[in-house]
Amino acid sequence: MTAARLLVGGGTFAAVTDRGDVHGTRGASTDGLFVRDARHLSRWSLTVDGAAPTLLTSSGEECVLTPPGTRDLPPAYTLFRRQAVAPGALTERLRLVNNRGEPTVVELELHVDADFADQFELRADDRAYPRPDAHRAVHDTPDGLVFHHRRGESWSSRTTVTTSPRPHRVGVPDTTGGRHGGATGGTARHGTGNGQESETGADGHEGGKGGDAGDGAGGGAGGGGTARVLAWRFELPAHGTAELALTVLAAPHGLPEPSPPGSPGEVRQRIQADTGDFVNAHPRPRDLTTWEELARACEQGLTDLARLRIPVTGPGGEALRAPAAGIPWFLCLFGRDALLTSLFALPYRPALAADTLLALAAVQGTRDDPSRLERPGRIVHEVRHGELAHFRQVPYGRYYGSIDATPLFLVLLEAHASATGDPSLALRLEPQARAAVEWMFRDGGLGKEGYLRYTSDAAGGGLVNQNWKDSAGAVCFPDGRQAEGALAVCEVQGYAYDALVRTARLARTVWKDDSEADRLERAAAGLRVRFHRDFWMPEHGFPALALDGRDRRVDTLASDAGHLLWSGILDPDQEQAVGMRLLRPDFFSGFGIRTLASGQAPYHPLSYHRGSIWPHDNAVIALGLARCGLAEQAGTVARGLILAAALHDWRLPEVLAGYGLDEHPVPVPYPHASSPQAWAAATPLALLTALRATGEDV
Repeated sequence: MTAARLLVGGGTFAAVTDRGDVHGTRGASTDGLFVRDARHLSRWSLTVDGAAPTLLTSSGEECVLTPPGTRDLPPAYTLFRRQAVAPGALTERLRLVNNRGEPTVVELELHVDADFADQFELRADDRAYPRPDAHRAVHDTPDGLVFHHRRGESWSSRTTVTTSPRPHRVGVPDTTGGRHGGATGGTARHGTGNGQESETGADGHEGGKGGDAGDGAGGGAGGGGTARVLAWRFELPAHGTAELALTVLAAPHGLPEPSPPGSPGEVRQRIQADTGDFVNAHPRPRDLTTWEELARACEQGLTDLARLRIPVTGPGGEALRAPAAGIPWFLCLFGRDALLTSLFALPYRPALAADTLLALAAVQGTRDDPSRLERPGRIVHEVRHGELAHFRQVPYGRYYGSIDATPLFLVLLEAHASATGDPSLALRLEPQARAAVEWMFRDGGLGKEGYLRYTSDAAGGGLVNQNWKDSAGAVCFPDGRQAEGALAVCEVQGYAYDALVRTARLARTVWKDDSEADRLERAAAGLRVRFHRDFWMPEHGFPALALDGRDRRVDTLASDAGHLLWSGILDPDQEQAVGMRLLRPDFFSGFGIRTLASGQAPYHPLSYHRGSIWPHDNAVIALGLARCGLAEQAGTVARGLILAAALHDWRLPEVLAGYGLDEHPVPVPYPHASSPQAWAAATPLALLTALRATGEDV
């Protein structure tokens, strides 16, 4: 995310410029106010006396602005702008201060629009989603505006803007280059609460009330359509002040409009208290290490995890908070991401794992629905609430296209019981765990094929790959060809082995089912034997990335092999060989281990999964290195990642470019990375765990 400032809270986020504005951008620099996958503000732009103000300073939720001035004629007044985000809301206070000993007048205007664009429309991937039956409308109220969006009879959402004091004028922007209608009075509509309304189709073309709607992918943020300009005239006495209070309330489809959140200061206090409770709970990572840089990275990671928690529900309808995957594109529940994030945080914040397990149990597959790859017992890949998901224009409303979320669910369930010493959650979720095991054998392919396998869902609009490297082409041969057919990816077999071993332990010690424990232990032993036979490449001293649909080895050298160190499916001599190989220069960049070793034809340092560096990938590998007694190698990985964190203000992004430390002294950003991102935020916690496990001084 490249927005200058990011405001996050309660499943809502706002990406704004350093001046606090929103301009309705798209792609990597998408801005706006977002709730449940929809942009509820696409324009929120301030002008003073007809021009954009000058920025003096900006940090956190605040900035300081002035009109133009010089050394000899300093600015007549200053604007202190403060913003905060609460669940479903943006709150703002503007304080105007007259700098002179004589009265002054300030003409302030706020350009506002809400295009209700779905996040899938805003990505820079050239995909279009027709919405021929969508209508947007706006009407003024005594103290602001209400934007409406509806589609057919089954979808509606709303954004309400309230102001105090109420605007002097409400107008439409002038797209001819002159002043807006409200300023000239030609097309101004005053905030009298008479419900005057204009309506536009989804492409932003304005029509009369009840007029024809166009089709398209969300309205523009500029002039015309539903865009409006709110104008105030403030007469400030000598050295006097005035304040403008602004509140934006989003009512996404299916949810009521939230209550007004209060002032930015009040919201900030609530967020700081909530975040502080999470960050400062015991054990505190800072108390467990003398490595200051690692402690700072852990604290930033916990802060980000606190902000990324979103409201979810458990199997009994109980209110929970689980980690969303990341911002901007993934502020929703992702099975794999939430499970690995919770595993990394488990020694320090076990409640996060409990909420994640309960949230995923609540949406576990119960029926056969090929359109979203749902099968009984399967753990969900992602849960979306946006318009395109609702109308099945994307399959991700509740999408099950993940081959690894189900075994990772079982891994986390046993790990939670072991770490906390409390088996109650494992007892409560016994039915869901047994269903997950049966999915692995029945539909996952473990029983019939001997491995967990998946096939491409591209024809259904879903994912080509269903392991963590889920981009098209990520599971490729050394010549770059995507492997085809029913794929068995190596790290997933490791997860399956670990899940069988751990679930057998639960069956024997918690569920008191020795017969099931015996069955799962036999299945784990058989999987291990098959894996050594089919995946290990003696000529490379390394496992294959995958087996394709014809059981050919996909013999590309990839970081996935490092996950096998964590799961325990390799023999000790194989573990040593893999661990040492991953630290050679073609894999290890100085900042982290690349997803593909450089020098191979598919390698690209700016590819999403074919040469980039993922912090969470390295975290799993570091945990595996520590498990295998490779303390020096685990320390090397940790030092590289913490160096990268230090050069990113202690926040690790989702992914880094694969360029090495010898090529550039600081990590090169990956241009489309989410930040903050949950499993990257939890990575320093995993590194702390790995280093403590080695017995080395941390």
